[in-house]
Amino acid sequence: MSEPVWFKTAEATVFASEDQGTDAMPEILIGSVKGPAGHAFANLMGQTEGHTRMFAIRATNQQVKPATMIVPKVTIKSSSYVELFGGPVQSAVADAVLDSVIEGVIPKEHAEELCIVAMIWISPDAAANPEVDRKDLYRTNYEAMKLAIKRAMSGSPTIDELIANRNSIHHEMYDPETGESQW
Repeated sequence: MSEPVWFKTAEATVFASEDQGTDAMPEILIGSVKGPAGHAFANLMGQTEGHTRMFAIRATNQQVKPATMIVPKVTIKSSSYVELFGGPVQSAVADAVLDSVIEGVIPKEHAEELCIVAMIWISPDAAANPEVDRKDLYRTNYEAMKLAIKRAMSGSPTIDELIANRNSIHHEMYDPETGESQW
């Protein structure tokens, strides 16, 4: 048996195909249910107003493995936000987790031993838009979640990559030289 996965983190961003506000930016933690990731997962079982957490399920009675908890990054203030979070986003995250097992990114033999905490962002503008492209919201969250899982499991970016690009890459929302956002 391979070494247990104790604590791996990653993030990914996938942009909307059109200016829908359906960009996806999951930040994830993957680790053993017997370690700090499992403790964090268990502690998230309680609810706080405006930040409802839920398991990633593929369909009713079909909780995904590894057990995955999705947590909103933005305070939930409307039923339309709940419908997006518990609909296309929950479905996308669950499908991405299962497909990551199918593709071997997450070893199948570890599916019962691991848990994932996924912090999920949905633009409040998307929730307020009755014409929001729900298919694109699914697509961006599916792609971003798969990418985040792959990065977490492979340790990407490496510390050497981060050191190498330290002075050539800047945060898109703040350039330290200009003080401006690139967006």
